[in-house]
Amino acid sequence: MNRTLLTASVAIPLVLAAAVASLSLPQAHAGDDDQIEARALLQRGEILPLGRILQIVQARVPGDIIEVELDRSDKHGWEYEVKVLAASGRVLEVDVNARTGEVRKIEDD
Repeated sequence: MNRTLLTASVAIPLVLAAAVASLSLPQAHAGDDDQIEARALLQRGEILPLGRILQIVQARVPGDIIEVELDRSDKHGWEYEVKVLAASGRVLEVDVNARTGEVRKIEDD
């Protein structure tokens, strides 16, 4: 069962700079309940802050972050799904373990 907790479209590149510099919590557009749950996960150490995840992704896949989701699946647990617009024009999806920051998969979106 997949469950999307957080979906955030990120405006390029101004918001990216602000996110990396100042975010410590995932930002939610899906509703207050999702934001409260994401905050609780972060406080319990079950997920890393979004700013840290974006640093990890940018180190592996340079480009503009265009979308971020925080999902939970039975198989992989909490996972950030980050979409990156690469300089080549391709959109890549980067799946990152939300607890450890390990990049699990990089593929074309």
